[in-house]
Amino acid sequence: MPEACATTPMGQAIHLIGDVWILLIIINLLRGPKRFNELRELMGNVSPKTLSQRLKGLEESQFVERRAFAEIPPRVEYHLLEKGRALGDVIKALEHFAEHNLSSLEAASPHIPTPHL
Repeated sequence: MPEACATTPMGQAIHLIGDVWILLIIINLLRGPKRFNELRELMGNVSPKTLSQRLKGLEESQFVERRAFAEIPPRVEYHLLEKGRALGDVIKALEHFAEHNLSSLEAASPHIPTPHL
C-alpha cells in the first residue's frame, strides 16, 4: 500500500474493507459473540495464524474485544465494539451497492475486472 494511503483515515478504511478476512470476521461477529474455533469454522479456509493476526489487529484498533472467562476449560469469546458495529453499516452499504449494481454482471461474467488504483 502506498505510504500516503497508510497514514490517512481514508487509506486506513480502504485497507480495512479491502481485507477479506477482516470483513468475514466482522460479518460473523455482527451475528453475536464467537469463539476462535467457531469463527474459524464459519470462515472456511482461514489459517489459525491469519485469524489470530486479524483478531489482534482488530483488538488493537478497538473494533473487537476479546473476553476471557475464568472457567475450566478456559473460554474466550470475541465480540464487536462500537467501531466494529459501525463497520457493519459499511458492509451493509457494500451489499446494497452489489445487489443494485453488480447482480446483473453475475450472470453475464463469472469475474469482474479489478480496476488499477
